[in-house]
Parts: sequence; structure tokens; C-alpha cells
Amino acid sequence: MPSTDPGGRVSAPPPLPAAAVGLGLRRALLDDLEAAPAGDFDFVECAPENWIGLGGAWGERLHALSARYPLSCHGLSLSLGGSAPLDLAFIDQVGRFLQQHQVRLYSEHLSYCSDDGHLYDLLPLPFTDEAVHHTAARIAQVQDRLGRRIAVENVSTYLTPHQAMSELDFTCAVLAEADCDLLLDVNNVYVNAVNHGYDPQAFIDGLPAGRVVCMHVAGHYDEADDLKIDTHGSPVIDPVWALLRRACARFGPRPTLLERDFNFPPYAELRQELQQVRCILDAAARGQAAA
Repeated sequence: MPSTDPGGRVSAPPPLPAAAVGLGLRRALLDDLEAAPAGDFDFVECAPENWIGLGGAWGERLHALSARYPLSCHGLSLSLGGSAPLDLAFIDQVGRFLQQHQVRLYSEHLSYCSDDGHLYDLLPLPFTDEAVHHTAARIAQVQDRLGRRIAVENVSTYLTPHQAMSELDFTCAVLAEADCDLLLDVNNVYVNAVNHGYDPQAFIDGLPAGRVVCMHVAGHYDEADDLKIDTHGSPVIDPVWALLRRACARFGPRPTLLERDFNFPPYAELRQELQQVRCILDAAARGQAAA
């Protein structure tokens, strides 16, 4: 049962262990997740929009899986940088879901996805002071409404509407002004570095270590030498693994999730990638202990 503070508010569950390895909870993977041997992964992550209010067999399977593994949530539709008012009723639904399943971490995207209706995509924000203030205020409103900190994820982009500052400076400014955390998507750093011509290692080195609470790795599609598309539909490539090592060297181990959304391979192949994540995190933990 969740504990309460002296004021009667439900307290947040403990954070995920620093070297925890996770796998995305996708319905196509449920059989594999349920049958996986202990130790393959330590937590699962879902989009709450896909599971809120779901009953029947799907709801029962979610409950059973979240009873075995800690659950994190990665949202799709808050539209933190959008112009339309935040959907407070939906935020309250999310809050109840987080409490019901004792969700360890709730994250959303540093983007927008609605404008008088849902746009069904994660669209880039302008890198301006005005966008920093607007987005940070909305993140703070969500945190106040939920009564807990959230993390925002750096998103992959293919153009920027207006760039008065770098993506790194924009991200750091939002984190500081909103006083929120960062879910660092390492693949998105690589994709954006190629698409926009910056140094991915410098991006990682410039992030505030204390804000990074979780990381993602995934595969992408090579449209061209200078255009990568974030798809989560292929294996993680060596340069992204190298960036994950760089991030662990910079921040220490952080809970890290393998994202795969389609083109699902046999589970044995996903298991190999999970083992690669675990090797990188364990090496970082050993290095941290020896320092």
C-alpha cells in the first residue's frame, strides 16, 4: 500500500535503482514480457494513454505485470509546449493511474502535439526565451497538479521553427525554470546531432547531471547520410551504444530502457540488447564505486 505524509497526501514510490534495465510494455510483446526469465529486465514502461481505464483481459495482464515489475510511464499527449490549455481532467486521470500502479517515474516529451485538437505527432518547439517560459510554466502546473516531479524527454527533430538558442541551452533552461527532471533519450541525441550538425558528445557533456533520472536507447531509420528518422523499429547501432557509455561516464548509471515499437524481432534478439544495456550500466556502476 502507498504511504502517506503527515498532511495525508500519497507519497511517491521509491525511484528505480540506478542500474535498472527496462523494456517497453507493448501489447505485441506481452507474451514475451510475461514469459521472460527473472533478470532479463528490471522494470517496464508504458504510455498511460494506452492503458487508462482498460479492463478485461488486457487490464488483468497489466495488473499482473506491474505486480511483478516496477512500472514507469512515458506519456504521449500532455502537449507541454502547446498553446491550448492543459487538459486538467486528463492529468487527474493520469495521476490516479500513477497512484494505482505505484509508478516510479512519469515522463513526457519536450514538444507539443495539440492545437485545437490532437495532431498525432510530437512537434518541435521554437528555441526561444518565450518558449522556455511558456513550457516551463506548464510543466510546473502539471507537477503541482500531480503532486510529484516529472521528467521531460529530449525529442528527435527534423527542423526547428525558430532557433534563438541551441537545443542544449533550451533544454537546460526549461529544466532549471520548471525545476523538473530529464529523461535523456540517447538515440534522439544521435539523430538530432546528425540532422542538425552538432556534436552529440558535447550535448551530453553540457547537460546538468543532477537532472538526468532515466535514459532511453532505441533504433532509427537511415533516410540519408544526413537525415535519420527516429522510429524505434530497428536494433540499436554502435554509435548510440557509444553515446550511452559516454552518458554513463558523465552521469553514472541511470535506469535505462530499450524502446521497440514495431518490427518486433524474436525475443532472443531483444534479450541480447537488454544484456548490452546491463553490461554498460554495470560497468558504469563498477567505475563509480572504484572512483
